[in-house]
Amino acid sequence: MRRPVIGIIGNSHLINDEYPAHAGGTMNSEAISQVSGGIPLLVPADPALVSVNELLDVCDGFLLTGGRPNVHPEEYGEAETPAHGAFDRARDAITLPLVRACVERGQPFLGVCRGFQEVNVAMGGTLYPEIRDLPGRMNHRMPPDGTLEEKFALRHVVRFTDGGVFHRLMGAPEVMTNTLHGQGVKREGARIVIDGHAPDGTPEALYVDGAPGFTLSVQWHPEWRAGDDPVSRPLFEAFGQAARAWASGLREWRLSA
Repeated sequence: MRRPVIGIIGNSHLINDEYPAHAGGTMNSEAISQVSGGIPLLVPADPALVSVNELLDVCDGFLLTGGRPNVHPEEYGEAETPAHGAFDRARDAITLPLVRACVERGQPFLGVCRGFQEVNVAMGGTLYPEIRDLPGRMNHRMPPDGTLEEKFALRHVVRFTDGGVFHRLMGAPEVMTNTLHGQGVKREGARIVIDGHAPDGTPEALYVDGAPGFTLSVQWHPEWRAGDDPVSRPLFEAFGQAARAWASGLREWRLSA
């Protein structure tokens, strides 16, 4: 059986501040190929170049990646402010309807960081523009200095719902994760189940209730050294199993006992 094709949502990027490109982190492709067992396919997330229906036909699953630009607040009914940062409206126009289509069809996706936020917004939820400005919240942003090892270092616990999907997948009620995000879930969208929280109450893990396919999404970055990390590996392995099931014609995913 062929490996499932996983569409990795690309981000708009300027090389040397002048040459436009669609970019994807090497660690995303490595996690998909080496841990999920899929063929990583970088997607130019722009409706002028691809359509959601074309992507659904070509790919067996999707990795909704992290990215510096944020989901535009107009997508959840709020006005733009300086705190919302940079945007990528072309990506919004692809990923938000893509999430909704995958939920309906049962086609698997794994949301990471911005991708986690996209899932919530696609289902009608809202976001805080800056978590660290909220009373009692920690600074979840990436450290501005240091090596990649230091920036992706484990920084806080995520506690899962007892007996929930993430608890069962990880085999533990809590795990240590990195944290490299500024925004966060404010109000959950329809059918969004928050299944894990940081110690300050920030939502960190979710899935879509009643969706026939794999919809697990996390606010941290599990793609960092996914093959060696005891938290990242089971997440990417389960996603790969769901994508192989979809490629073989199965249209429902359930976590194995």
